[in-house]
Amino acid sequence: MALEMRERCERCETTVLALDDPARICSYECTFCVPCADAMHDLCPNCGGELVARPRRATA
Repeated sequence: MALEMRERCERCETTVLALDDPARICSYECTFCVPCADAMHDLCPNCGGELVARPRRATA
């Protein structure tokens, strides 16, 4: 089961996140840009979970 790699920050909705861009996700795959995650102190506003660095996909 692969992660859903979302392309937009769920908070500001304006930041486009390429697959290799740094982003933060929670265990439910809520996705945020780094500045928004920092502003929220790395806590997901949807579930209260911890926001961690989103893994990057290898380019083949």
